[in-house]
Amino acid sequence: MEQKLNVQITIPIPPDTILISKVELAELKKNELLGSYWTMSDLEKRINKKQAWIKENILYPQNFKKILDVDQGGFVYYPKVQGQTWSFHAAKMAEFLDKRFDQIFSKKRAAV
Repeated sequence: MEQKLNVQITIPIPPDTILISKVELAELKKNELLGSYWTMSDLEKRINKKQAWIKENILYPQNFKKILDVDQGGFVYYPKVQGQTWSFHAAKMAEFLDKRFDQIFSKKRAAV
């Protein structure tokens, strides 16, 4: 004989807190980067690497540059003269980094 227990539990939620579904949270996180641009400093913080490493391993290898460079239809502004700053379309750069994590960190760049 199977027994069931029906119990109602009340969990207090602080007034400065809301509950949302996992789907809503994922959508909010995805939209967080839309319309945002990163500087080189922002990118350094995001991937925990210094500018020299980022340039050598991500920005200047030709197979990545042809995808990234705004002059070739990409989403990274490469400075033309000294004093100009790098600019990265945040959402597209984040997606690029996620998709190519293994290529970036394992040096398998030929298969881009």
